[in-house]
Amino acid sequence: MRSAVLRRALVVGAVAVAWLGGLAGVSSATPGTGVSAKLLFQKTVGDKDYVVREITIQPGGATGWHFHDGRLFGVVKSGTLTHYDDTCSVDGVYRAGESITESGGAEYVHIGRNLGTTPMVLEVLYVNPAGSPLSRDADAPACDR
Repeated sequence: MRSAVLRRALVVGAVAVAWLGGLAGVSSATPGTGVSAKLLFQKTVGDKDYVVREITIQPGGATGWHFHDGRLFGVVKSGTLTHYDDTCSVDGVYRAGESITESGGAEYVHIGRNLGTTPMVLEVLYVNPAGSPLSRDADAPACDR
């Protein structure tokens, strides 16, 4: 039983890493670069999925434009995350020890970038509708083309 749970967690983590690395998704989407993720916890309670991951963005890397179906709560463990909204404006700069929240929905398209010289590590809690992906690719806004 334990090995089946571990195997499922590894598959989910591998899919998430592949997606964040830009290996899957819509061709018009903006793939991430220099991003890796490690699954730390996953549980479904009622109609919500609760997933905790550690996301690392290498210097010069970015998540790619995306949005979430649910809410996201994060804490920067190291480095600096620069966050842009769908107008390509910086709507937050988050340093080690600072927290970030993101609303859910296609109207909250955004991208995270590491403009620093050291890896940025973010621990994230996703609270999504059960069965939904952690994030969805989005086309780059006109301001980023």
